[in-house]
Amino acid sequence: MKIAILSRNPRLYSTRRIVEAAQARHHEVRVIDHMKCYMDITSSNPAIWYEGEKLEGYDAVIPRIGASVTTYGAAVIRQFEMMGVYCLTGSIPLGRSRSKLRALQLLSRKGIGMPKTGFAHDVHNTRELIKLVGGAPLVVKLLEGTQGRGVVLAETIKAAESVIDAFCELKADFLVQEFIKEAGGSDVRCFVIGRKVVAAMERTAQSGEFRSNLHRGGSAEVTKLTPTERRTAIKAAQAMSLHVAGVDILRSARGPLVMEVNSSPGLRGIEESTGINVANKIIRFVEEHAKPLTLRGHAKG
Repeated sequence: MKIAILSRNPRLYSTRRIVEAAQARHHEVRVIDHMKCYMDITSSNPAIWYEGEKLEGYDAVIPRIGASVTTYGAAVIRQFEMMGVYCLTGSIPLGRSRSKLRALQLLSRKGIGMPKTGFAHDVHNTRELIKLVGGAPLVVKLLEGTQGRGVVLAETIKAAESVIDAFCELKADFLVQEFIKEAGGSDVRCFVIGRKVVAAMERTAQSGEFRSNLHRGGSAEVTKLTPTERRTAIKAAQAMSLHVAGVDILRSARGPLVMEVNSSPGLRGIEESTGINVANKIIRFVEEHAKPLTLRGHAKG
């Protein structure tokens, strides 16, 4: 198969591992910087160019789109979709997962457990918003934050009001969320491919920190999921229509609560902590679901 990986940096661990896995299975693979692509949007013959070359003949695309370039990345994916190319992460699922508010609303609609969450535009609703999620301590999250950035733990109502006031002054959209004390600064990253959780790790925040992100100095180790946790992770990925997802779960007294569904989950932490070749499993999934160019041609005929 001829596979394109949409990534801005071929040296990134996750990109490199997917390239290695594809090559190990004898596929032709190329890393393409989606921000350098340009598109011909026509109904008769949609096309994509990259560094002066028309991109043709691809059987599958594996997007690794950074959060800061979601809009343009989704447009490139959409163009490949218009050209009939299989995209492991679709443009619509990418958009759903990248909007924290929309993602939580979709999870809520599907009845998936998550921390109590409030959202408001008017600063005069601050007190009611805090009351809605059970009071302090609570977590205030910027809608656009990634890797733990823009996430603040407010220990008291006064502190929460100060943080909310500051975000409002910056005209930043944010969520107010219940703090799950019993999670103890840990969460579980479930790596979902298709309808299976292929690997899971427990991430623990470093001393003095409540955010367990590995980018924040947290540590990770392999963990065993309960059947309920496994079902929750798969259901959350399906709610976003994602074939590959990193589902972050908090272990609470009332069961697993989904914090976030990541559409471009990193591979380093999960592979190093579990010893599982997740990149290989991604390529195998693509092999099973992408329709080769020759078959697509027969179908048209």
